[in-house]
Amino acid sequence: MQRHFEEQLEQLRERLLTMGSLVEKAVHLSVESLEQRNESLATQVIAEIEPQINNLQLELDDRALQLLALQQPMAVDLRLITSTMKINSDLERMGDQAVNIAERALSILSQPFHKVSIDLPRMAEISEQMVKDSLDAFVRRDSELARQVVLRDDEVDQFRDKVFGELIACMIKVPRCIQQSLDMILVSRNLERIADHATNIAEDVIYVVEGQDIRHHAEARANAKP
Repeated sequence: MQRHFEEQLEQLRERLLTMGSLVEKAVHLSVESLEQRNESLATQVIAEIEPQINNLQLELDDRALQLLALQQPMAVDLRLITSTMKINSDLERMGDQAVNIAERALSILSQPFHKVSIDLPRMAEISEQMVKDSLDAFVRRDSELARQVVLRDDEVDQFRDKVFGELIACMIKVPRCIQQSLDMILVSRNLERIADHATNIAEDVIYVVEGQDIRHHAEARANAKP
């Protein structure tokens, strides 16, 4: 009985990692579609990858609920299953944000292009790395790496504010770039939300590994090496 339960837990973990890989791909391709002005990449995120993410979300929730109902897990196993459900939700929302970026990319591609010098690529790079590191922390049960992800969230927020200011200045100076700038502001918001969800996952990893909930404790968030 215990062996069967452990096999089910491992299957749950593997399916969550499959979903994580799809979400990483969706985020990367959506950003790449914008940077490379590639319509087919944006379409791939919207039409192909998001439906797979949505199907996996339903599957994972069903698997987790069955384990909770039938096995009545305790302690570490209970934390793992409940955190998996929360991570599953955050991953699905990351997929939604990737779709939003892809849609903004299609909007930008449909307009005359105006080159704007902003730090959006660097912001995207940090957000993507946070997604990867949060999932790596889950795989390796690495609470230290998870804490590093949590600390990077503030950096993304700073980039969002900087990008927002630069684009507002561009709209005032060059009115014809207003629509493109508005789209890019929305992209910066989407990237910020992706970073927020990566932070949520990192916090869940810390909870699974250490049994410590740091969501509302600034001193625990800060208890990581810079």
